[in-house]
Amino acid sequence: MTRSIAEQTVEELGGPDSVLARQRRDHVEMDRLMDRYRALEDGEERERVLKETVQLVFSHAFAEETVLWPAVRRSVPDGEELTSRVEEEHQQINDLVAGIERLAPGEPEREEKVRRAFALVQEDIRDEEDLLLPRLQEAVDTAQLRRLGAAWETVRRTAPTHPHPVVPRRPPGNALLGVPLSLYDRIRDALGRRGSKAA
Repeated sequence: MTRSIAEQTVEELGGPDSVLARQRRDHVEMDRLMDRYRALEDGEERERVLKETVQLVFSHAFAEETVLWPAVRRSVPDGEELTSRVEEEHQQINDLVAGIERLAPGEPEREEKVRRAFALVQEDIRDEEDLLLPRLQEAVDTAQLRRLGAAWETVRRTAPTHPHPVVPRRPPGNALLGVPLSLYDRIRDALGRRGSKAA
């Protein structure tokens, strides 16, 4: 029986550079940010935490879709089915967060969308850690997990940081559109950060 990557040591995951360890670190940070958001009252800090959460979720998911899921489809017998399920979750999160970004802070509809998006992110984390990633771990060796980790990290650091619901979930479409969208998102993020410091 496969073990969730949440229950394994870093060494069992292939070391700190393994894609499994990198995934888990991001998942832990996502959970921490979502908990922090829920604990805060309305205000600038809460909005900053939400933006940080969104940026992490979208850069993480883009790297999964570009690097990790193709490897799962190649290596795991039912990889197509497993990745399709996660891609559907990613699309639902994408649509919800696009809606969140169109609404003003404090609007009841916005808070409901945030709640639903966070629930889907947590469901996505469980699907990945308990089902999909252990299957990849069984199918490839530690050296491959580390190579995937390096490629995944490179893509994550340059990935779009906001929802783009019309972008395809799979390469090559997502990769081709990812470069200009990443530049756009990072300019938008930088302008937003500068604006909030000046305020």
